[in-house]
Amino acid sequence: MSEVVASDWETPLKVRLTGYDLVTKPMLNKGLAFSQQERDIFRLNGMLPPHVATIDEQAERRLRVLRSYSTDFERYAFLRDLQDTNETLFYAVLVRHIEELLPLVYTPTVGEGCQHFSEIYRKPRGVFISYPNKDRIREILADPRFDSVRVIVVSDGERILGLGDLGAGGMGIPIGKLSLYTGCAGIHPDLTLPVLLDVGTNNRERLTNPLYIGWRHERVVGSEYDAFVEEFISAVIERWPDVLLQWEDFAGSNAGRLLAKYRDRLCTFNDDIQGTAAIAAGTLLAAVNVTGVKLTEQRIAVLGAGSAGCGISSLLLRAMVDAGLTEEEARRAFYLVDRNGLLVEGMEGITPAQMPFVQKHDAVADWLVDESGHIGLLEVVRNAKPTVLIGVSGQTGAFSEQVVRAMAEGVAHPVIFPLSNPTSRSEAVPQQIMEWTGGRALIGTGSPFPPVQWQGKQIPVDQTNNSYIFPGVGLGVLAANAKRVTDAMFMVAGKVVASMSPTVTDRKARLLPPVDQLRAVSLAVAKAVAIQAQADGVAEACDEATLDRWLKSLVWEPKYRPYELAKA
Repeated sequence: MSEVVASDWETPLKVRLTGYDLVTKPMLNKGLAFSQQERDIFRLNGMLPPHVATIDEQAERRLRVLRSYSTDFERYAFLRDLQDTNETLFYAVLVRHIEELLPLVYTPTVGEGCQHFSEIYRKPRGVFISYPNKDRIREILADPRFDSVRVIVVSDGERILGLGDLGAGGMGIPIGKLSLYTGCAGIHPDLTLPVLLDVGTNNRERLTNPLYIGWRHERVVGSEYDAFVEEFISAVIERWPDVLLQWEDFAGSNAGRLLAKYRDRLCTFNDDIQGTAAIAAGTLLAAVNVTGVKLTEQRIAVLGAGSAGCGISSLLLRAMVDAGLTEEEARRAFYLVDRNGLLVEGMEGITPAQMPFVQKHDAVADWLVDESGHIGLLEVVRNAKPTVLIGVSGQTGAFSEQVVRAMAEGVAHPVIFPLSNPTSRSEAVPQQIMEWTGGRALIGTGSPFPPVQWQGKQIPVDQTNNSYIFPGVGLGVLAANAKRVTDAMFMVAGKVVASMSPTVTDRKARLLPPVDQLRAVSLAVAKAVAIQAQADGVAEACDEATLDRWLKSLVWEPKYRPYELAKA
């Protein structure tokens, strides 16, 4: 095990910076919470107003300002500025009000933040590695500020949520994800590093926008792109041999193959593929408590057969096999629909990830096809009568009234997960799903939605969001000092979330634990992931008491420590 950040709040922190240099360092700045003694020692008198505040008072003041804004984007920009000014206070507000702030620091508002990243950019955070600097990657990463980094989230901005190519604006995603690593799992901010690989953009609006801060060039592709990514990964491994690297929002053509290429060279995973799969599996397992339909009896239709859709299907297939089906039996339960309709043997362009889920011709021979000769989602629902419908297509409204009603005709309690982000890209609106199914649907969405109104009751909508999974996975990897991330670690993460579902004791309850319990969920996921890492042979074995101690030592609480002036 490597040394970790200790949870010792009483021990004074030795600080070399004084005066203006101190208050402009986000991780050290306390604002008005510097004690009078600290103001004397660090030459802050006169620089700060005389009032000495507590972190509770500061949090309340910031929250009042936040709530005074009229739009969520204004609130997002305010929180980003707070994070870049006083990081401890930012996390104190986030942790205490996670349910209110999660939609602001991450989906759906982060999508708008990425779209307008250039306009609101003010202070450096993370690392932009642009293609023209491909020969300076090691020099950039060598900065001593990054010595303690243990977790990296990296994106190339090509497929940001369902919004497409946003170029350098995609940096908002690694920043947002890492905020949740800290807010939900307590991983110290100094251990995290957001990275944007700026290889250009094919978004004409970005290229012609005079405010755009990224490299003004069409996207680098092919062998040049691969060589650039290889140079980055090689530099990362050299700089931080034990780092956890998360791939985020890469295009489907790159996401799966990059994961496959590098997963055995460093500790890495793709949240769009594996994290999405784990939370979908966990939510479905919770739904089984309500429907009574065993996992082995589910029929699953997935709209969107890209990296996320195939990742979800692969993990659910493995769960079905674990539950007793043969692999062939499990494969027959999946109906993946892509832009060219249902995946059927003989179709052109079938990827290796899609191949296990291709339907045989004779199984669908009498299904109607559209004008282009493809089998659409409606025909899949009418004929396959799926018990579960999952959307990761990014197609707004793709779960039409016809589709949802057809599903409700064949299933007592249809499980419907429109998972595409942000909210504007969701395949369906929960209120409509509830109305079209006569109140019988079990719903999980990728972004937050208000409660649905049904027969005089307000029914909360479960946000089937990766934030239930990846923060705990990251904490578990760090606690176990795992050398690799295995698929079994995501399987156990999904099962832990399902085990914490309120439906375990009340079939009428919501599918997922409330968002304000994300810290407890993340800790439970982390412990299970660490144990699984040991079982998989990618981490050293230890007893439970030792593992608990390591986990506890990693969890940082956003509190101010007392400061002492370090000797020169």
